[in-house]
Amino acid sequence: MIQLDQSLQAWGSLEFETVLKRELAQQASELPLQQGLATGNYVLDAPVTVVINSVVDTGGTIRVMAGVFYQGVIGGCSCADDPTPISEINEYCEVLLDIDKGSAETAATLVSE
Repeated sequence: MIQLDQSLQAWGSLEFETVLKRELAQQASELPLQQGLATGNYVLDAPVTVVINSVVDTGGTIRVMAGVFYQGVIGGCSCADDPTPISEINEYCEVLLDIDKGSAETAATLVSE
């Protein structure tokens, strides 16, 4: 579970989406990015960009659909004579976040297309 305390505190304000994007970017390692890879086979430890696609108040939770732009690589054998350079591959996936309004605990689920 991800803990989004600052986002919960900002809920209902104009700053909510900005705070949420920042907090998700800081906790990107907790998101299911590895499972969302479309081309690569390993997620790079690089900054991510988060886009908020939708936000819905469901009573006890805040449901957010977020898009995440990140980078992956195709891992090879890393042999000395391997001419293939390691290059970053741009990736994108969508994540459904359910933020509990009482505790700020957040379940993050990869959205399959």
